[in-house]
Amino acid sequence: MPAASPAYRSRLPQLDREVFLTDGGLETTLIFHDGIDLPLFAAVGLLGSDEGRAALRKYFDAYARLAVEHGVGIVLETATWRASPDWAAKLGYSLEELDRLNRAAIELLVDVREAYATDASPIVISGCIGPRGDGYVAGEQMSAEEAEAYHAVQIGTFAHTAADLVTAITMTYPDEALGIARAAAATGLPAVISFTVETDGRLPSGHSLDEAIAFLDEEQSPPVYYMINCAHPTHFEQALDVGTPWTARIRGVRANASASSHAELDEAETLDDGDPDDLAARYVGLRERLPNLSVLGGCCGTDDRHVRAMSEAWRRS
Repeated sequence: MPAASPAYRSRLPQLDREVFLTDGGLETTLIFHDGIDLPLFAAVGLLGSDEGRAALRKYFDAYARLAVEHGVGIVLETATWRASPDWAAKLGYSLEELDRLNRAAIELLVDVREAYATDASPIVISGCIGPRGDGYVAGEQMSAEEAEAYHAVQIGTFAHTAADLVTAITMTYPDEALGIARAAAATGLPAVISFTVETDGRLPSGHSLDEAIAFLDEEQSPPVYYMINCAHPTHFEQALDVGTPWTARIRGVRANASASSHAELDEAETLDDGDPDDLAARYVGLRERLPNLSVLGGCCGTDDRHVRAMSEAWRRS
């Protein structure tokens, strides 16, 4: 497997396409559809067994086939949202084992890319970075310097693989996101930052989206673009001011299938997979507020049905 010069690191193809897909709710799909137990909501452990890798390959194959069928590109996120040092310790992995699992996550997507990618449907491999703490609450917050040092471990592994970029998913406060952006810049990896919001459209820390984006964009090497994830469009559409420059920096959305709050989802024992067609229509409705929106995927409760509906609705609009 290549240790340098990944396929798209120098120029991400999603920056030049009207529509580019990404995948859906990996963990909720594995738990609720496939019946797989994921301690601490961590999928990374599946990479340690043949059965686990097969389950992940089945998941990613479905999205790769969809992209090829629709003639569009797709960003696939590694199963590493909870594969940083603190989570590894809670899961019982050493740092050496963590490094091996993060590499294995990339290798699995390299295999998917080799099996499915075409000129019309490029497959971009993203090393997924999750928050150090809970994905729903800001909790104890790090400084940007602390976050950079912490996340440099996982990002350092990805930098020596075929990863094309890293994407920080479900960021709850700006300083951690800034630390991740700095750690990625230090390795030469492009970085994408995806913030989550509460039902009022603000980050769990209380910051507005425009405040968080402005904070990171002051950096010498800011993220390539931003995303919003793990929230329903009804939670954030009112926070997107039409015609403001900062909204042009948001290129991707990975919404939840459910309109429930984070607190409600945290207590839920069954999956609310919503209405794929309604969610897709809401994505189309975001175009006026997000002029550069082009990377379409899902988060909790979504699966390939939702992403298919998004792609089809986008093509019709």
